[in-house]
Amino acid sequence: MQLEVIFREYDIRGIYEKELNEKSVKAIGYCLGKKMLEKNCKNVSVGYDARYSANALFHYLLSGLNKAGIKIYNIGLVPTPLGYFSLYEGLKFDANIMITGSHNPKDYNGFKITIGKESFFGQDLKELCKEVYKHLDDVIEDDVSCENYDILSLYIAFMSEQFKHLKDWNFNFAIDCANGAAGVVIEPLMQALNLKPKILFANPDGNFPNHSPDPTERENLKDIQSILNEDQNLKIGFAFDGDADRLVALNTSHVFCGDELCYLFAKNIPNPRVLGEVKCSKNLFDEVAKFGTIFMGKTGHSNIKKMMKEQNIDLAAEVSGHIFFKHRYFGYDDGIYAFLRTLELIHKGFDLSAMIEELPKLYTTEEIKIPASEEEKFKLVDAFKKAVEQGGLKDVKALCEIDGARIDFGYGWALLRASNTSPYLITRFEATSLEKAGEIQKNVMDLFEKVKGNLVN
Repeated sequence: MQLEVIFREYDIRGIYEKELNEKSVKAIGYCLGKKMLEKNCKNVSVGYDARYSANALFHYLLSGLNKAGIKIYNIGLVPTPLGYFSLYEGLKFDANIMITGSHNPKDYNGFKITIGKESFFGQDLKELCKEVYKHLDDVIEDDVSCENYDILSLYIAFMSEQFKHLKDWNFNFAIDCANGAAGVVIEPLMQALNLKPKILFANPDGNFPNHSPDPTERENLKDIQSILNEDQNLKIGFAFDGDADRLVALNTSHVFCGDELCYLFAKNIPNPRVLGEVKCSKNLFDEVAKFGTIFMGKTGHSNIKKMMKEQNIDLAAEVSGHIFFKHRYFGYDDGIYAFLRTLELIHKGFDLSAMIEELPKLYTTEEIKIPASEEEKFKLVDAFKKAVEQGGLKDVKALCEIDGARIDFGYGWALLRASNTSPYLITRFEATSLEKAGEIQKNVMDLFEKVKGNLVN
């Protein structure tokens, strides 16, 4: 069994029954339980999203955890942010595992792991993979002993108190829960605040019968866009991914990317310290620098949480809609909390569309994925960086190597980086005009093809 492919940079993720099956998941549970006990954890909270494989994987994981001897609390079907929340609520829990496939197709599932309040990722996951191999053939009996814990009610009570100023607000908006885990929170939370949105696809269904649970793909926004176009009273719409740690906001004229939302949130925080990942627009870095402090960091929720602690960051974001609030919150990505903070901006009188339109006009390409094997993708990026350093591109003002290569040309920038979760290279281009963006893209891709050809030959 080839397990390396499922131990990603930020989490464990694979296809149910192929890579994630009784044998592998029981061993993962056992090794994780032992690791948590080594780190002085007395207990772990375990939750899961709406995927059809959740029940089987939950049983396998608990069997392994019980064999290790750690106390387990079952927090049920909830969004991933409630797993994180369980580590802060009353300091009851020492670790958390969320069984989730996030935004991936329905046959995928996986595990997001937090020990203490630290993401368990990177080298730690690689070392865990080695341990799992050693225990694949262990006899691990079925044992789903656990204690149920109602984190959902505590989360709703917390959010209702934090956003009590929104209670009874007569404002028309729409929400697409994508048949993911968001629905179990959104409906009771809206009732608690006496808000009356138009809610789509609230029923959790791991077959995702209406559309894939990835709101960053425009085709998955068609249903909520139709609702907004049909009912002119609806001012804004919100869409969540499968485990609700990401948010997309949109109206009839614009889809707000994660870096745009980050800028809007930063405008409502005094002297903010803000972190944007390498894919974020130049506007985020330039504009926030005028009223706060801005940092650039690596892509990935685990990397971002780590840097937030190191640099005392108030707010961080990925273009894909992961928004991290330390300001008035706990410093992890929570799409539901970000949704409430967006409502709060509108309630305060912020005109979100006008604020974005006032920014310098930049033209950004969609994220382009170039297939590359796990073995070659990092070699390609390293070779490309060397080619840039040796003068392979004209007009280069600066080369940032925090995460791949982000090349600043003054009038625009280009990014080439290796995905940490998939066999792809990721490219992104932005400039002051479509022509300039196209020119940057052509020059960068020409150099990349030359570098790739040299490596192959």
